[in-house]
Amino acid sequence: MTIRNVLLIGGSGFVGSCIAHQLCARRLSVVVPTRRRERARHLLLLPTAEVVEADVHDPATLRRLCAGRDAVVSLVGILQSRRGSPYGADFARAHVELPQKIVAACRESGVRRIVHISALKAGADAPSMYLRSKADGEAAIRAGAPDIAATILQPSVVFGQGDSFLNLFADLLRMAPVLPLAGADARFQPVFVEDVARVVADALDAEASFGQTWELCGPTVYTLRQLVDYVGVLAGCRRPVLGLSPGLSYLQARLMELLPGGPMSRDNLDSMRIDNVCSGVALPFGLQPIALEAVAPTYIGHKVPRWSYNTLREKARR
Repeated sequence: MTIRNVLLIGGSGFVGSCIAHQLCARRLSVVVPTRRRERARHLLLLPTAEVVEADVHDPATLRRLCAGRDAVVSLVGILQSRRGSPYGADFARAHVELPQKIVAACRESGVRRIVHISALKAGADAPSMYLRSKADGEAAIRAGAPDIAATILQPSVVFGQGDSFLNLFADLLRMAPVLPLAGADARFQPVFVEDVARVVADALDAEASFGQTWELCGPTVYTLRQLVDYVGVLAGCRRPVLGLSPGLSYLQARLMELLPGGPMSRDNLDSMRIDNVCSGVALPFGLQPIALEAVAPTYIGHKVPRWSYNTLREKARR
């Protein structure tokens, strides 16, 4: 299968933007739909990218966007939703109904390839609404077979310049003399955003990836407390970290839900009840993951341009 042009759904966000850069570097034509073109202005200078205003939740619009495409990369995701069973309406719309619409649009438009970004530890019996909805989204993508060759990628928490993970804790540490931390012992295996983008690009026309579900992780497992402590060192504002009991963790998450754009929810806390760690190899295609320690010092407490990552890749012979 030869892929020349790609519809990148969710391409204006942190991970999607990195994927857009990777695909354009390989001279693929990329269409990035967005509700407001202003949100994707950082992609406008990419030589083979086109940003279009569109509502991807509208089936007719989605069919038009898919028409003439060789592949779709699907990575829409949200971290918080209203409550519900097995998940809230916001998770249902973004993580389940949209993948269903994407598969239907691909079938009607003749698109035979989907790469779908899910989440590590997604499962129907997972402890959080987020992970349960991600699992049902995966099921919707797999339902496209045999007409559509799908690859599902399950990354751990993703880091890189502009992330909402390490940068969030850097901001919190700058404000607080002591940081009360819910889920301090939760374990993560963070993966570099450029590694995720590389896997997406490699998988698009790799037949070995068709029908596969692959986990994506970095080389090292950390507790949340270790990550926060490391961020404090990098940001020059190391603070005592106070691990909270389950009850106080739940209370903190509940209170944070009340804040505009709250940094944590009860559902986020539920997700942390299971280790966000890969069960096998960190990356497919024999790729060696870049360590968090090789990248985080370049943007926590510093402002560096994206091209600085090229040096990291040269050192890693990638």
